[in-house]
Amino acid sequence: MQLPELGLGTWQNTDPKTCERTVRTALEMGYRHVDTAQYYGNEQAVGAGIAAADVPREEVFVASKVHPEKFGLAYEDVIEGLEVSLDRLGLDSLDLLYVHWPVGDYDAAETLPAFDELIDRGLIDHVGVSNFSVELLAEASDHLEHPLFAHQAETHPLLPQDELVSYAQEHGIHHVAYSPLARGDVFEVPEIEAVAEKHGVSPARVSLAWLLERDNVSAVPKATGEAHLRDNLGATTLELDAEDRERIRAVDRTERFVEREGAPWIED
Repeated sequence: MQLPELGLGTWQNTDPKTCERTVRTALEMGYRHVDTAQYYGNEQAVGAGIAAADVPREEVFVASKVHPEKFGLAYEDVIEGLEVSLDRLGLDSLDLLYVHWPVGDYDAAETLPAFDELIDRGLIDHVGVSNFSVELLAEASDHLEHPLFAHQAETHPLLPQDELVSYAQEHGIHHVAYSPLARGDVFEVPEIEAVAEKHGVSPARVSLAWLLERDNVSAVPKATGEAHLRDNLGATTLELDAEDRERIRAVDRTERFVEREGAPWIED
């Protein structure tokens, strides 16, 4: 199953009823990619939404992430954590499982062979990592028997991640953008506002369309209301021209919104 270019992010969607309703609404609206994580504390509600939607399971690409503090990233901890996640989600397997952060007890030589084992057992289809550097991506591939399928990283017009995107494109890895709307800051960028006004759409739709036009790039914006879900989905059909792309590329701001101790971009 291919990775759909636009997915539903579920970070901070922790109210069970709201989360279940959001997932169900999104799937019945046309979304086919749902992204969650052990750390989000909502896998059970996400699974309930998938089960409630009038969409066959085989049409839905489901991704989750193993977290260094929730279960740990040692070999047996990855296996156990995935089994717990599947139980919470009510699923027999996942389409994609990520290493959430390369911190704590993450060790490429021990952690990643567990992902190979999970593929061999039919419990996951693909291996992913999140919040890695180019150097860590290369190391991860060296310790995997199965291909590295996806890398998820904060990516938006204020943090284009050109080096990571180029590496993914060169190595056949999907680059999945989280926080693709820069926590709402794209709504107040004059260049993006101008492009949105030109096309008669929202800055959110413009920002997502700009990301999705890049080869091998997908995005998982979070949303709960039906209007926002529908607006984000509209990015898949919005066509930007060369002038639009140049204007967005010229945005003179660089901001990162997600930080944590031990992140590979933080210098010692």
